[in-house]
Amino acid sequence: MGLLTQIVVWMNSVANALGRCVLAANAVLPGWLSATLVSIVSGIVFLLVFKYTSNQRAIKRVKDDIKANLLALKLFKDSAWVALRAQGAILFAAFRLMLFSLAPMVVMIVPVFLILGQLALWYQFRPLRVGEDAVVTLTLNPASSSIASTIEMEPTSAVQATVGPVHLWSKHEVCWKIHPCQDGYHHLIFHVGPQTVEKELAIGEGFMRVSKLRPAWRWLDALVNPWEKPFDANSAVQSIEIDYPDRSSWTSGTDSWVIYWFIVSMVAGFCFRRPFNVNF
Repeated sequence: MGLLTQIVVWMNSVANALGRCVLAANAVLPGWLSATLVSIVSGIVFLLVFKYTSNQRAIKRVKDDIKANLLALKLFKDSAWVALRAQGAILFAAFRLMLFSLAPMVVMIVPVFLILGQLALWYQFRPLRVGEDAVVTLTLNPASSSIASTIEMEPTSAVQATVGPVHLWSKHEVCWKIHPCQDGYHHLIFHVGPQTVEKELAIGEGFMRVSKLRPAWRWLDALVNPWEKPFDANSAVQSIEIDYPDRSSWTSGTDSWVIYWFIVSMVAGFCFRRPFNVNF
């Protein structure tokens, strides 16, 4: 699992570099427009990946077989034997189409998760606003819980800690209530015994890249939270989370953006299949 997590971290570093450039326009575009453009481009990219990773000739032959058997059903509808044979051929052809689609789907699984991770940074949560309080939770490794009483958050001009540290001993957590004072990207710095750790904080209006969680050394957590490097398995700190507010929008809001992205990307792929000469 450690090796798998390291592979995810390497892939995230590439995805973050690309996402920083490709998705930079999200900060200035309206949410509905950026979500729509990203979805359309995603649909076209997946369409091209499907084209070049699938056996297009074989898929075309299978589709021709389906059309021929549908025509047979129409022409020989009075013949029960012909109808049954045509229906069986159609079912078998549909199964063959599914088999031909497996390879492209396997190829696309990893890119899809990486893309979703990058988009979640922009649409899943909104940044804190100046004057809007939030809770920061630092989770300790149970083996290092004895140093909880020595943990400090370094004061900065961008953020004030109004409450904390509050220790939840049973959960191995230390919490602070923070008061944002300055727009922009900032870093919260924590002193945990001899270790110093950081967590990115986004403050501002509109759309900003928001990293809710700096995760533990687990591959799934790292895949879902790609922006910040996960803590080592032996680190005294296992995760740091900021309680960002949900974003309200049916096209680019919390959770609903995934549905919108999926629908629009599928529609885009269907609409562009003829210009790009793709059979599926």
